[in-house]
Amino acid sequence: MKPTRALDLTANVLIAAVVAWIATRWAYSTFPPISVIAGASLYPVAALEAVLGFVIRARVGDERIGDGPRQLHPITVARAVALAKASAQVGSLAGGVWLGFLVWVYPQRSSLHAASSDTPGAIVGLIAGAALVAAALWLEYCCRAPSEPPDESATA
Repeated sequence: MKPTRALDLTANVLIAAVVAWIATRWAYSTFPPISVIAGASLYPVAALEAVLGFVIRARVGDERIGDGPRQLHPITVARAVALAKASAQVGSLAGGVWLGFLVWVYPQRSSLHAASSDTPGAIVGLIAGAALVAAALWLEYCCRAPSEPPDESATA
């Protein structure tokens, strides 16, 4: 399995931002009010993944990966990698949606009261998307297999 590419995440952000900007421009008057809590929904997942990354990193560093008691099963690590890869995609898409929404709402703050009250929620959501991507990339990094030391030559 290859590491998540920054280009893929950047493409997700840009595509989602453009689609969200178009949708916001077209249908903003039908949107419900955006609260700060709506934007903060990804923070608990990001925190959980960051903590999981530290736990797995400690287990890998202590060589406590295996099938025995008090060891972290390799399948659990593989599942954590799958979670990290999926979360990086979700975080980049959510961040892109909030970015597109914010690009339309932020300039409208002076003329629309609703845009002014929606701006903090969009900022919190954008930061939450970035936090989820960062936590997911950290978790993915922590799940890497340790590098093997070079074999000694047979003649030594």
